[in-house]
Amino acid sequence: MKALQFDRFGPPDVIMLRDVPQPGPGPGQIRIAVRACGLTPADWHIVDGLLADHLPPLPRGLGLEVAGTVDALGEGVTGVRIGDRVFGPATFHGPTAGAAEYALMPAWARIPEGVTDEQAAALPMAAETAWRALDDLGVQPGELLLVHGAGTTVGETAVRFALHRGIRVIATAGPIRAAALEEIGAQVTAYGVDMAERVRALAGGRIDRALDSTPTGGRIDRADRPSPAGGSLPTLIELTGDPDRVLTVSDFAAAAELGVRITTEIRYEQMDEFARLAGEGTLVVPVARTYTLDQVQEAAELSQSRRPGGKLMLVL
Repeated sequence: MKALQFDRFGPPDVIMLRDVPQPGPGPGQIRIAVRACGLTPADWHIVDGLLADHLPPLPRGLGLEVAGTVDALGEGVTGVRIGDRVFGPATFHGPTAGAAEYALMPAWARIPEGVTDEQAAALPMAAETAWRALDDLGVQPGELLLVHGAGTTVGETAVRFALHRGIRVIATAGPIRAAALEEIGAQVTAYGVDMAERVRALAGGRIDRALDSTPTGGRIDRADRPSPAGGSLPTLIELTGDPDRVLTVSDFAAAAELGVRITTEIRYEQMDEFARLAGEGTLVVPVARTYTLDQVQEAAELSQSRRPGGKLMLVL
């Protein structure tokens, strides 16, 4: 089968399209014929050596989230049949992962009617991270949540989940996603100088909790005066009044310095709920562009520009 693979760590240009053996599903796993594979910033970090000490030796595959048709069942798998359309995380600790003609999955849910393979493959990582972040932050219905970096896929998904839970949301985002965020019910303001003042004006009082969903804990003022942690977290602490009321999904070093919450333990027990919400139209991750496997370098370049405008997708 065709699969993207890398046998040394480095920038995305180490990724190669190769002919490799099909993987066989282990106990509790399924194998799918892949129709779409979502790309995330984590993919490029893994290619560059993230988790290198915690995973088997190279070569390794690319792609953490997939959608497709069930092709084979591992021992002990029940509740799913050959031919079912499913989506979920791909196993990524072996020589192949999601960006391949066939992929293994440890968790999955059926793709709802009316949801395309590309739309389904865009969901797992953003939905799992956003759901977990809201749970771990402890935000409650009726509270006011600031989502900083709401133009990212995780940020926009967190906004959607929060609104669905009855939480009022103020979102910071650039012009590409601002209108869409307002349309689903968030109050939106831009990044940049005086962002904190604009947030306070929208809030009309204190922010109850804040979620930093920027890819790297991005700066707020974009000027030459760095914050104490070099990112946005000090301002989010100022807005909430308490570092324990702030959670980041990316800026772990600054979080440790400032006492901000983090969330790292991936949990996929909500896959069926994600499927239900996607079928209802509540959960939508916008797909910006699609690529074939041999266009992965082009996809990586746009992804790393931090201006993809939505999810980037490999389609087969």
